[in-house]
Amino acid sequence: MKSIFIDCNNQLAPVFARVQRPDDPPVAVNPDPFQSVDLPQLLAGYDICLDDHSYMPTDVMARCRGLKHIVFLGTGASSYMDVPALNGIGIEVHTIKGYGDVAVAEHTMALIFACCRDLARMDRAVRAGVWDPLESMQLSGKTLGLIGLGGIGREVARIARGVGMEVIAWNRSPRTEVRVVELDELLACADIISLHLALNDATRGFINGERLARMKPGVILVNTARAALVDEAALLAALASGHIRHAGLDVFHAEPLKPDHPLARMENVTLTSHAAFRTLEASETLMRRAIDIVRRIVAASSPL
Repeated sequence: MKSIFIDCNNQLAPVFARVQRPDDPPVAVNPDPFQSVDLPQLLAGYDICLDDHSYMPTDVMARCRGLKHIVFLGTGASSYMDVPALNGIGIEVHTIKGYGDVAVAEHTMALIFACCRDLARMDRAVRAGVWDPLESMQLSGKTLGLIGLGGIGREVARIARGVGMEVIAWNRSPRTEVRVVELDELLACADIISLHLALNDATRGFINGERLARMKPGVILVNTARAALVDEAALLAALASGHIRHAGLDVFHAEPLKPDHPLARMENVTLTSHAAFRTLEASETLMRRAIDIVRRIVAASSPL
């Protein structure tokens, strides 16, 4: 079986090369940018595609006749492709979990600090020659509400406790690591809310206008999970009114975020480029696990 890493950019290429072993199945590398319409040509002759974060439209993938497997480098494949639809046309999608829990949790806390202290706004001002120290908020003694308590959420809780925060959480199943409360209580009590839910039909638009309105006035909202968890129009309105004091966002409905997007023009929003999982340590783990999936696929297809 033939494999290709369809979007191996300059940042990932050295990591990918470093973790490869001599006995690994060969994987071709495409370092060049492409559009979705180019996929049938790029994937011609390949059985397995490694996909960093490129969109895989079902109608286009249906023309990739020989492709049988997509190894998505992360957990959020559903943000980039219709997984059930691809399964329906004979393409199996493999995801990789748990490789970057610490990385994403640390990035989440970095956004929390940046939002509470308004760091990005002061950075922009100083660079523009404006010296305007802003009054901000300290974290010690504040309540952090985690919506979702998987591996990342639990790691955020651990770090937050270390800076003196009280941590509460809402989760679909009982957990013992953090005090779990009803969603309404969390929305009403938390000074900072951080999202850590998987994206599925039940969670799409989970943070809608009604739930935003139930949040504590002046709340800080951080999302390093999935953009589609939040109703974007309702979020923009809540930011504009000041009901949400500040938002820290690493994920967006359309990526890359365009510079003329309303979120990019708001002073009370701190943005990062879907980079929460991008640490050297997490990337090496991710690349190695992707190669191991390719190994298993190839081994399973080989005659005994």
